[in-house]
Amino acid sequence: MQPANHNDPVILALAALAATLGDERRAQRFIDLTGIGTDELRQRAGEPALLAALLRFLEAHEPDLMAVAEAIGGKPEDLVQARRELEEGQL
Repeated sequence: MQPANHNDPVILALAALAATLGDERRAQRFIDLTGIGTDELRQRAGEPALLAALLRFLEAHEPDLMAVAEAIGGKPEDLVQARRELEEGQL
């Protein structure tokens, strides 16, 4: 996967979403914990609230946070900052 644009929280979070969904175990855990269905996930994928929730999910389990950050060519702190910006509406 190409490195995500680390200056844009939406692009970074979308890259993290793609990396999360690309790992069957992690994807299933995210779906199970959030209760979101795959159709709803597709419809809401670009919404800041959903993207922030995904990043909170990754933050809650450091191995996932580290793995996804590595997969998208970023750092864990980039994902944490993106979540903050998404939650604060600083888009």
